Amino acid sequence: MRPVVTSAVKIASRRGFLGAMIAFCGLYTPVLAQSDTQSGTTVAVMSAPEALSARRAGTILLIDIRRPEEWAQTGVAEGAVGLDMTSDSFVSDLITLRQTNPDKALALICRTGNRTGHVTSVLAKQGFPGLVDVREGMVGGRNGPGWLTRGLPIYAGTAGNMAAARAALLP
Repeated sequence: MRPVVTSAVKIASRRGFLGAMIAFCGLYTPVLAQSDTQSGTTVAVMSAPEALSARRAGTILLIDIRRPEEWAQTGVAEGAVGLDMTSDSFVSDLITLRQTNPDKALALICRTGNRTGHVTSVLAKQGFPGLVDVREGMVGGRNGPGWLTRGLPIYAGTAGNMAAARAALLP
């Protein structure tokens, strides 16, 4: 017999979960509340080559929101930091990146662009500023050919590499 799991708060979807996590983690901190209203509600879109150029120019932080198994399978975009969107610390890590890098947009990339579209939309509705959706993702799909298909540079998505990339950005 399967155990029954109950919760005091029913969250019917991933969108509801992200919204609840954002509220729980205190997205509405004074630093974020002072952000430009327009940047808090607008999500920019970039292709993979545009994201690579912007990352190299230092205007964005590239964040791979996939799971560790996916990082290991395909590798990770050059200069990206991996933040597993299913991790308990995902939202608080994004908030920390926003607070410690207020002058840089947070560009999210996933496998095909579906998750980043969803996550950036939910975060923008909650007032999270400075978001970019790298819509075609790592392997591509209906949103574009993808980072890998375009032959853009990657690094191995090993646990050690991912930890080092996070340590370089997160205090």
